[in-house]
Amino acid sequence: MAIELVPEWMANLEDEDVVFIKRFLLASGSLKEIARQYDVTYPTVRLRLDRLIQKIQLSENVESDPYIALIKRLAVNEKLDFDTAKILITEYKKRKEHDI
Repeated sequence: MAIELVPEWMANLEDEDVVFIKRFLLASGSLKEIARQYDVTYPTVRLRLDRLIQKIQLSENVESDPYIALIKRLAVNEKLDFDTAKILITEYKKRKEHDI
């Protein structure tokens, strides 16, 4: 795949996330196999996969509002946890709707 065809959600991932995805695919999606490869427990791998899914979901929802885009970037870069990011965005949208 040419570099210009790499989806933005993938381009925004860290190298270790891309390696994890590659290993996951090569293991046919077996979390047990990934846990064995990384020498960690199944719940640890499940948590990592869940966080990766959240990163991808947040980066997929491109936002034109600069404040919301900032909150999403902070969450994707793990400077802010996803639950807090969701709360901040929800409250911001409520206030913004109220001001209209």
